[in-house]
Amino acid sequence: MRNTSGCVALFVEGPDEGIRRFYDELKAAPPPRAVITHIETKPCKAEGYETFSILASDYNPDEYQLISPDIATCPACLSEINDPGDRRFGYPFTNCTNCGPRFTIIRNIPYDRPLTTMADFKMCPRCRTEYEDPADRRFHAQPNACALCGPRLRLIDGDGVPVDTADPVKAATDRLQKGQVLAIKGLGGFQLACDATDADAVALLRQRKKRPDRPFAVMMTNLEAVHRRCIIDEGEQALLMSPAAPIVLLAARSDMDITANVAPGLDTLGVMLPYTPLHHLLLAAVARPLVMTSGNPVHRPIIKDNGAAINGLCRLADAILVHDRDIHSRYDDSVIRVIDGTPVFVRRARGYAPSPVPFPRTGRQILACGAELKNTFCLTRQDNAFISQHIGDLNNEETLAFFEETLDLYSRLFGISPEAVACDLHPDYLSTRFAEHYSRASGLPLIPIQHHHAHIAACLIDNAAPGPVIGVAFDGTGYGPDGTVWGGEFLVADLTTFRRAGHLACWPLPGGDAAVKKPWRTALSALMTFTDRTGLPGTVRSQRFSGTEADIVRQMIKKGVNAPLTSSAGRLFDVIAALTGLCGEATYEAQAAMLLEAAASTCRHITPGAYPFTLNQSDGIWIVGLNDFFNALLRDIEHGATIPAVAFRFHVTLAKIIQAACLTISKETGIDRVALSGGVFQNRLLTGLAGDMLKQKGLKVLVHRQVPANDGGLSLGQAGIARTLFK
Repeated sequence: MRNTSGCVALFVEGPDEGIRRFYDELKAAPPPRAVITHIETKPCKAEGYETFSILASDYNPDEYQLISPDIATCPACLSEINDPGDRRFGYPFTNCTNCGPRFTIIRNIPYDRPLTTMADFKMCPRCRTEYEDPADRRFHAQPNACALCGPRLRLIDGDGVPVDTADPVKAATDRLQKGQVLAIKGLGGFQLACDATDADAVALLRQRKKRPDRPFAVMMTNLEAVHRRCIIDEGEQALLMSPAAPIVLLAARSDMDITANVAPGLDTLGVMLPYTPLHHLLLAAVARPLVMTSGNPVHRPIIKDNGAAINGLCRLADAILVHDRDIHSRYDDSVIRVIDGTPVFVRRARGYAPSPVPFPRTGRQILACGAELKNTFCLTRQDNAFISQHIGDLNNEETLAFFEETLDLYSRLFGISPEAVACDLHPDYLSTRFAEHYSRASGLPLIPIQHHHAHIAACLIDNAAPGPVIGVAFDGTGYGPDGTVWGGEFLVADLTTFRRAGHLACWPLPGGDAAVKKPWRTALSALMTFTDRTGLPGTVRSQRFSGTEADIVRQMIKKGVNAPLTSSAGRLFDVIAALTGLCGEATYEAQAAMLLEAAASTCRHITPGAYPFTLNQSDGIWIVGLNDFFNALLRDIEHGATIPAVAFRFHVTLAKIIQAACLTISKETGIDRVALSGGVFQNRLLTGLAGDMLKQKGLKVLVHRQVPANDGGLSLGQAGIARTLFK
C-alpha cells in the first residue's frame, strides 16, 4: 500500500475468493472516517508478498487527492484522556486515525507528517510503535503524540506574561469560574470563552469585543446538558454528535440557566459539544456551559498564531491558553440549523471544508471569487467543486489576505490552475476587484455573474438539478443590471441564462448601505412609497420618525438623492421589524429579520389570513404590489395587534406571495420546480411555510443542503455558471 497524490494504491494478492472478499469488505465497511469515492481495479502479477507494509508516498503534480476535514474527538480517545491509568490521561492533544486535526495542519500533499505542522514533533518510542503497528488505532495517524513528545499548553496573562503553573487547564478554568474572559487556541484559530450562565461575564465579553447584540454560541458538556436547556430532535442530536460537531441552532427552553444576553431577543441558541480533547478537559473542569466565539478583533478574521493572539487578544481576554502546534489554515466553526427535517448550513467551515460538492459533470477549472459578505471562493477540477471554508466579510486587507492565503493553499493541495475567473457584477466588492486583478495578471477570461442568478445556480448544483427552474432569490442586497438593488426576485433560470420574471415592488433605500444599519429609515421610505403616511403614533415614533435626521431622510426619498431603488425581501423584514418596534437600529447583519422570526415563532398555533397584496404584470414582469399590504398591516398595529401576531402574519403573507408568483410563472412557462435561495431562506418559519404552500399546488421545491443559502454558497453558483459558459 502507498499514498499517492491521486489515490490510495493497494496491491493485494492471494486466492481469487480471498481477494473478492477483501474487495467486498472494503466497500461495505471502510475505516471509520474513510470516504471511498470510487475503486478502480486491474490485474497484476503476483509478487509473493507475505506481510502488510506501507511504502513511501508517491507525489505526482498532475494528480490530487481529497483532504479530510478536522474531526471531533472519538469516544476511544475521550476514554483515554479520562482514564487515570492511561498514559494519555488529561493530555489535551490526544488523537488517532479516527479523529483529530487534519485540514488545519496540512501544508501540502501527500498527507504525511513532514508536510504538516507536526513536523517538528519527533515521536517518542511508544508513539512510534503505535504509528507503525497496522493493528493499532494510531497506525499512520500523522498528528499522533503524547505528553512526552507532543504539543504542550501554557497560560499567558492579560499582560502577555506566562503564568507559572503546572496545570494550565486548571488555572484557566479557575479564571473562567471567577467570571473572567479566556482566549483559547482551538483547532482552526483562537476562541474567546466565558461562563454562559454569568450575565456579567457575558456583558464584559460583549463590551470588549464590541459586539452588543449579536448572539454567541455556547459549548455544553454533553447531550444531557443540551437537553436540559434546549428542545432538540433526533436530527439535531445526530448533528451535535457527528464527527463534524458543528454549532447547531436549537430552540431554547424558557427556564434554562443560560443568561439572556447570550442571544438577546432570540428564541434559539447556537449550541455545540466539545470537539477537541482540550475542550473536553475545560468543560469537565469548569462544570458549566461556556460561551465559545471566534477570537478576533471586530471585522477581522479569526486569529491563528500565538504572537498575533498575544498582541491582538490581550485587550479582549484576561488570559490566553496557547500551545505550540501551529495552525496552518484558519477554520471557523460551522453553523447548521434543521428546517423541516433537513440540515441546512448557515456557515460551512470546520468539519466540512474542504470536502468537495460534486458537479453533475466534468469541465474546465474555474476560480469563482464569491461575494463580499460571508465570502467563500470556489475552485473546480473535474467533477468536484472545492468551496473554501468561511472567509468572512471581505471588506478589509486582513480578510483579503486570509482569502489569498487560503486560495493559494487550495490551489496547491488540489493542483488547480484556473482557466477562467468568475465574480459578482457589483463593481465595488473587494472580491470583484480581486477577480479583475487576478484576471489581468494571469491573462484569464473574466466572467461577471449576476448575484441572484448565482444564488439559484448554487441551489441547482446543490441538488444536482439541471434546470430550468423558477428561482426565488430573496436576500438583502444584490447588484441589479438595471441599476437598482435587487433582493426579492423571481427568476426563470438554469446554469446558462436567467430571466427576471417577477419581483417585489421597489422603494427607495435612503442612504444606501446606511439604511441597512438603520431599519427605521427603510420603514419610513416604505411608508412614503406605499401609503399616504410619513409616520405613525406610538411605537413608530420611538423609531426616530421625527427629528432632524428623519426630515433629512424624507428629503432624500422625495428628491431621489442617495436613495437607490430596492426590491429586497431582506429589507422588507427590516421595515416590519422597525414598524413593530422590534428593531429600529441594527448592530449586526440580519438582526431585524432574526428578531422578527423569533417573535413570529411564538404564534405558530395561530392561522391568520395573509395581508392583501397584488400581482400585476408590467413590461412582461410580474410586480408584487405592496400598497394594500402596508395599509392593512398598519391598521393591525394601530388597532393593538401584538408584535408576535403581526410578525407571524407577515411571514404567512410572504409565503403566500411566493406561492402566488411561482404558480403564475409556472402556468406561463410549464416549469414545475422552484429553487429557494438567498439569505432570507435561512428563516426556518418562512422556508417551512413557503415550501408547504408550493407543494400544496403541486410544485416541486429545491432547497440548499450542501452549501448555505446565503452568500456563503454564492461562489458555487458562480463557478457552475462560468463552467457552463466557458467550455
